[in-house]
Amino acid sequence: MEENNNLTAERSLEIITEQIERSRRSITKNSVWSLIWWGSWIIVFSLLIAHLGQAWKDLWGLMLVICAVGQWFISRRKEPAPKSFIGKTIGQVWTTFGLFFGTIGVILGFGGCGVLPAELVLPDGHICLNITSIISLGFGIAATITGFVLENRIMQICGIIAGLGGFFTTMQYPQIDQLYVMAAVAFVGLVIPGLIIKIQTGIKVD
Repeated sequence: MEENNNLTAERSLEIITEQIERSRRSITKNSVWSLIWWGSWIIVFSLLIAHLGQAWKDLWGLMLVICAVGQWFISRRKEPAPKSFIGKTIGQVWTTFGLFFGTIGVILGFGGCGVLPAELVLPDGHICLNITSIISLGFGIAATITGFVLENRIMQICGIIAGLGGFFTTMQYPQIDQLYVMAAVAFVGLVIPGLIIKIQTGIKVD
């Protein structure tokens, strides 16, 4: 009887482990088009705004709309996967990233257009803020955590390179030229992992 209980416990552990691994594979496979989609549009708009000038920075709002609509269609075509702790954790990581840096962007935007007093947002002489460096670092942290949760070495490496590389490199350039670095960060942190996972999993365009 005790031996049967041990076997049952061992089998239960095996089933749980198999489910976790199946969830990781499914989420990794489903992330391919999201990575490529978001990465490609970030590259396009970074280069476009860098070319047109800082006055066109509001185009980021258009990019978010395009990416959100595209993500909705991508989500509808994803391989069905049961809800899991892994998927929930990854969702929370990127939601936190979006919440923090989206809020920072809105507040800085309000300060820049006069809705909020500029001296309240960034007091002169008290703070020096390089938003592109901070976004690159935050993005790299979120991407690297995602790679560790999914146990995907490519995402881990690309996240580290994009985050740290983007953080230090952007500080070497004036504000508008930093967008070229942002394009590189998106390419390394999103497009490259997406393409590599696509090749590894053999995903084809429907």
